[in-house]
Amino acid sequence: MNYKKINIIIACIWFINGLFCKMLNLVPRHQQIVASILAEDKSRLITIIIGFLEICMALWMVSNKSPKLNAIFQIIIISIMNTLEVLTIPELLLYGKLNIFFALILVTIIYLNNIHSNKVSHGNIKS
Repeated sequence: MNYKKINIIIACIWFINGLFCKMLNLVPRHQQIVASILAEDKSRLITIIIGFLEICMALWMVSNKSPKLNAIFQIIIISIMNTLEVLTIPELLLYGKLNIFFALILVTIIYLNNIHSNKVSHGNIKS
């Protein structure tokens, strides 16, 4: 699979999670996670904001503007978010503590597709 197809798949993940799971609240567990970690009384608003930012991440990916910076942001956000969730509310996660494993897979794919592949394609890494 090539770079662009992988980026589109990852952008779809951000978009679907942002719009359907958070903004439209089709997966209420996301709002419960926000309520447990941040603020119960403002959890709906914060969840909508997070959803909007996830959609922005998807659009940024599709725009292909600063892809390395985008990948770094994704890696940081996914790592922090999943670590925090696994440490504080694993019972609300789809796969419990195993969520960190799936997050690591996603982070690795993002790294290999956007950072490592750019180094290889630009001749910075010798094979």
